[in-house]
Amino acid sequence: MLTNQLKLFAIIGAAALISSCTGRNKPIQQNHLSKTKPAAAAKDVWHAPDESTIPKNAKGEMIRYGKDLIANTSAYFGSKGTLGKFTNGLNCQNCHLDAGTRIFGNNYAAVMSSYPKITARSGKITSPIARIKGCFERSLNGKMPDSTSKEIRAMIAYMEWLNQGVENPEGMYGRGTEKIALLDRPADPKKGALLYASKCKSCHGENGEGIAATGGKTFIYPPLWGKVSYNDGAGLYRLSNFAGFIKNNMPFGATYKNPILTDEESWDIAAFVNSQARPHKDQHADYPNLKKKPIDAPYGPYGDHFSEKQHKYGPYQPIKNVYKTKT
Repeated sequence: MLTNQLKLFAIIGAAALISSCTGRNKPIQQNHLSKTKPAAAAKDVWHAPDESTIPKNAKGEMIRYGKDLIANTSAYFGSKGTLGKFTNGLNCQNCHLDAGTRIFGNNYAAVMSSYPKITARSGKITSPIARIKGCFERSLNGKMPDSTSKEIRAMIAYMEWLNQGVENPEGMYGRGTEKIALLDRPADPKKGALLYASKCKSCHGENGEGIAATGGKTFIYPPLWGKVSYNDGAGLYRLSNFAGFIKNNMPFGATYKNPILTDEESWDIAAFVNSQARPHKDQHADYPNLKKKPIDAPYGPYGDHFSEKQHKYGPYQPIKNVYKTKT
């Protein structure tokens, strides 16, 4: 079981949502902020610091342990976890690729420089620990270990190390997931099913079951729906998050510089995957101010007249226009 000896200190950040598509460990990228031209104009692009900069002392050991917990969460907290059963068997890096370091891979680039803050979902100040708790309860469909444990402190230490030198997270290119262009039609699960069969099935399975690793402790490729996938309260259950994630990372080999799928294909695959059955989370307390609820939140109530189906699949521009006129 987890140790409870020390209290958390100097905490300013945490994990971001959600959940999906790779089970592999890959080397952390090099450098920090650099100038590139991913689009027409040069932009500041975040890169994780070089692992050689991790100090060779007790603090460095915590940073390395934190990275291992992110990359191999299930080995510690899954159904056969060495520290107890807390999660559905996914790893944090199934949603936060390459242990939270990949550009537009739902990375941790701005976590520590963004929290604590008032979040629309909670309607109150959300601490880094509360943010991690949300990931355990939603993307990992379980419960968070003791917040004062060595393991949670190690995750924080790793994210603090990743965020060193980040001063303007809002203007940083490559953070989190990309918001790709909205469609002028609803995202189509039927079109997405055909694309899934040709682009995704070989890794994630015909029935979204993924491919389990030998011994069953974790997955080589994670399940995308079903009882051991992320629940309907996870960040990637929102289509705008998932479509951007897919566009820049899927299928295997795609990057933000060299995507394989179009925007339209990414929306349709996201619609298909998120139309499948998965665990449910009680979300009645989410978004107490309905005017601040995301336009693609796939569950009501809403502060407008649009249907739950349109909020889930779009088209989103008409909804967006209503909220523009209200502000």
